Amino acid sequence: MNRKIEDAVELCRAIEQNINRVIIGKEKTIRLIMIALTAGGHILIEDVPGIGKTTLVRALARSLDLRFSRIQFTPDVMPSDVTGYNVFNPTTGKFEFRPGAILTQILLADEINRTSPKTQSALLEAMQENQVTVDQTTYPLPKPFIVLATQNPIEQQGTYILPEAQLDRFMMQITLGYPSFEEELDILSRFSEEDPLDTLEPIATSEEVFWLQETARKIYVAPPLMHYISHLAQKTRSHRDVELGISPRATLMLLQAAKARALLEGREFVTPDDVQQLFCPVLQHRLLLKAEGRVQGINTSQILDVILRQVPVPVRQ
Repeated sequence: MNRKIEDAVELCRAIEQNINRVIIGKEKTIRLIMIALTAGGHILIEDVPGIGKTTLVRALARSLDLRFSRIQFTPDVMPSDVTGYNVFNPTTGKFEFRPGAILTQILLADEINRTSPKTQSALLEAMQENQVTVDQTTYPLPKPFIVLATQNPIEQQGTYILPEAQLDRFMMQITLGYPSFEEELDILSRFSEEDPLDTLEPIATSEEVFWLQETARKIYVAPPLMHYISHLAQKTRSHRDVELGISPRATLMLLQAAKARALLEGREFVTPDDVQQLFCPVLQHRLLLKAEGRVQGINTSQILDVILRQVPVPVRQ
């Protein structure tokens, strides 16, 4: 293992340990978030209320010395609250730009499905092109930039379903799940007297996070693995129960996530296991199933598992 890989692994481990001071028993979920961060991707966290989604994002933000903003989405939030707006200054006789919450490095889009589709669409340009346009003027976003959005799946009243174009911009969709008996006891003990979030200190600087992302892009991917990923993508588009398969953007995100996982596992190259482990988290929210499949109770995770078994795994030469 070369020095650069060792430094990346140590940095990732330090950030994870810092987050684990607040979030208990979710090591696999935290590792997925670190993979998405290293790959430069956005994350959608979907789970029941009170499970710790917002606390997880705040713990990540506290662990990184990056600018952090939070938008609490409600039906009355306007697109200008997200992107910013121009205000006329009578003293200078000119319009001045007032930046919105999105001009940051880590954005918590809390309960994103509670705002209108018009406001949701204000995130599209930023999540794809790392910029926002207000009154025909484009403002670049700082690097690194990552959106972590939360939504509650069981609350239907007053919510808006995210459109496919919005979902496709999230690299991963993850869940937390309920804690075990022992983990809940640990939560009660740890949070009974003080909030561990108050004592978290930054572990990584903005430059270190950007270096981590640049290092991940240079991880080697053999041609047979490129073919493997492409075959998997084609299978999602030809499956009998799938109305809409994954996009080329999704295929590229799978490749980027696999590179990031390889780096954080201490390797200079991607293996089929990297692709297989991330296949469901990266793609499960992108498939649109046919009505017949939904009636039969088929879900996207089941289809992705079948596809993984159908496509031959490349053998290392």
